[in-house]
Amino acid sequence: MLSAARKQRIKELILERKSATVAELVKMFNVTDETIRRDLSCLEKEGVLLRSYGGAFIQTGVENQIDSNIRSTVYVDNKTLIAQKCKKIIHNGDVVFLDNSTTAYFVAKQVQHMRLTIVTNSLSITNLLGKFENIRLIVVGGFYSPKEQAFYGSSAQDAIEKYYVDKAFLSCRSLSIENGITDSYDQWAQVRKTIIERSKERYLLADFSKFNQTSFMRVCGFEKINAIITDKPLGPEWHTAMRKYGCRVLDGVDDGTETSPSDDEKKR
Repeated sequence: MLSAARKQRIKELILERKSATVAELVKMFNVTDETIRRDLSCLEKEGVLLRSYGGAFIQTGVENQIDSNIRSTVYVDNKTLIAQKCKKIIHNGDVVFLDNSTTAYFVAKQVQHMRLTIVTNSLSITNLLGKFENIRLIVVGGFYSPKEQAFYGSSAQDAIEKYYVDKAFLSCRSLSIENGITDSYDQWAQVRKTIIERSKERYLLADFSKFNQTSFMRVCGFEKINAIITDKPLGPEWHTAMRKYGCRVLDGVDDGTETSPSDDEKKR
């Protein structure tokens, strides 16, 4: 296959599936890693896609489930910053739910030496924390998704409903002021809906790339969330809207502290 034809096919594939790994493209086109990486680099320069260490992806589309292996290699510094803010909220002795998002995995890395009970449906987090005796680990089983490396379905939801947790840390595919918190697929939205009802405090983890977008399935409104934890300062419209819902915004870049209204603003 000529280079131009191969790049066109890669473009069509990623627009349809939203992501692809280098390994699967190598196998599909029977070429070397270097060839695929050059093709992806060209397509990135054309604005077709975004490259990651293990492949490529696009952000658009209401149904957009990017392979977890790809997601884990993008926006690493942003997710680390969010995880560091989360650690300041978590205390020894807490019962914490971490969902199957890659950002929650970074939270798990931050708290792995604390004395906690962790409930999770993520196999990646299970593998990370399973070796630590200071972590009491409860794994939510169910149908397994190799692409997401996590468990879902009615069995997972039934298992979650057996527990109450102090703090739940969950992510989403998109969020917007108009449409609330949304996800690409029903199975992940349902897991998040269930844990929201079983948590004393609920924290939404969202890096800058997820804001002002809407995905296929609504998870909940902002009134169900105690705080949004993000990596970059949000615009004033977000702070105004979140005050209405009683949802805090933790978007301080340097110290991870909350940006909150002044006393005068509260009086008004």
